[in-house]
Amino acid sequence: MNKINFKLNSLTIFSIISLVAATLGISMSAVQSQSVSTIKIDGSSTVFPVTEAVAEEFQKAQKGRVRVTVGVSGTGGGFKKFCRGETDISNASRPILQKEIDQCKAAGVRYIELPVAYDALTVVVNPQNNWAKNLTVAELKKIWEPTAQGKVNNWNQVRQGFPNAPLKLFGAGTNSGTFDYFTEAIVGKSKSSRGDYTASEDDNVLVQGVSRDKNALGYFGYAYYAENNKKLKAVSVNGVAPSEATVKNGTYNPLSRPIFIYVSSKAIDKPEVKQFVQFYLGNAAKLVKEVKYIPLPGTAYTTAQSHFNKKRYGSIFGGKEAIGLKIEELISRDAKE
Repeated sequence: MNKINFKLNSLTIFSIISLVAATLGISMSAVQSQSVSTIKIDGSSTVFPVTEAVAEEFQKAQKGRVRVTVGVSGTGGGFKKFCRGETDISNASRPILQKEIDQCKAAGVRYIELPVAYDALTVVVNPQNNWAKNLTVAELKKIWEPTAQGKVNNWNQVRQGFPNAPLKLFGAGTNSGTFDYFTEAIVGKSKSSRGDYTASEDDNVLVQGVSRDKNALGYFGYAYYAENNKKLKAVSVNGVAPSEATVKNGTYNPLSRPIFIYVSSKAIDKPEVKQFVQFYLGNAAKLVKEVKYIPLPGTAYTTAQSHFNKKRYGSIFGGKEAIGLKIEELISRDAKE
């Protein structure tokens, strides 16, 4: 009888210990999950390499205390989520447009606009293409304008002397800020483009498309070209090749452009968001260069840091595209809501 009691008591004690351990385990995991803060970012695939590099370094510095998620739904797709309050920060390869400003305002979302780098939007061809070394803006317009659809289908229709070969086009999807900027700069009207081309908001898809087709032509952010320059060839535009030097001296025009992050007023007072943005601006020059974009001058990052600290809401662009804007002009303008 004593042995039976002992066994029963032992089982009871074991059960209690197991229950306590399980409860403590659940409590510990709950505490651990609560201690990890998440910063949600979405938007431009052009800005993605910069923000992803910053996020990786920031997460290392935070030693697992903060998780940063970076999505790629295009500038337009990112602003839709941002204005609905679904994200803390939006990556954008163009300024916020008036309809997006109105959407944010209706949802009570204010924003701080922070330029983080300059991009040389790059026209690329396959390395086997030995004829299209330079294209004029007029020739690019001839290729991409809406009236070209179903009509300009061969390279020899672009310029006399080009081969009688099919023109295979790859470009940004309609939710992309690159699509908005390119059409405004080249065709003369934002979102005005032929539709019979392979479109994607993911620049890696476009890289693969051009690299696999001898007759292909495409366009996307400079970092994606630089990262893949062994399987792509950059085309000069109006005789000027895309590079850090030609962006800085203003000669690579009209395809030089600033790229941005937008910080939501609904997230700005979260300690992790504040720390992330300060880390971003403090390390941008180095990381922007690492991912092959063009850093802004040091004064631009200092100014951006000041605007963030003072919560300077609004945009300097008034809801419109900014074509051919030089770095000096970008820094000197005042934001408006």
